[in-house]
Amino acid sequence: MARMHSGKHGKHGSKKPIKKTIPLWLTYKANEVELLIGKLAKEGKSSSEIGTILRDTYGVPDVRTLCKKKISDILKEKNIAPELPDDLMALIRKSVAIRKHRDTNKKDQTAKRGLLLTESLIKRLTKHYKRTGKVASGWKFDPEHAGFFPK
Repeated sequence: MARMHSGKHGKHGSKKPIKKTIPLWLTYKANEVELLIGKLAKEGKSSSEIGTILRDTYGVPDVRTLCKKKISDILKEKNIAPELPDDLMALIRKSVAIRKHRDTNKKDQTAKRGLLLTESLIKRLTKHYKRTGKVASGWKFDPEHAGFFPK
């Protein structure tokens, strides 16, 4: 599948384990992993960071097969889920960083194009999340006041 704003094809992301079964060597139980997820979320980690930490530090290959739920669903059950999805927050942070760069480098036309592409992706993703109910229907991205997000 080609990328949206270039002619390149790129590589797909990380590969999930082929088997959809819990490995025999895994020492953690589902409730222990849920407690770890809650602890990491309270430390301010996003769900993608939590998954990476569980994979690299604790040796949990796939939370979904172990707990029968996604990390974001576990966070919603514990009422510690962020109000905006992780990918949308990452794009907003990227937009803020590009705007900050553009303030100091006025003639950087590549950054200007990157900002246009990033903000158009934010608008498309927001439209999708409003339709699916993950973002409130009245929420609107305001690039001028977006710099208050943490991290």
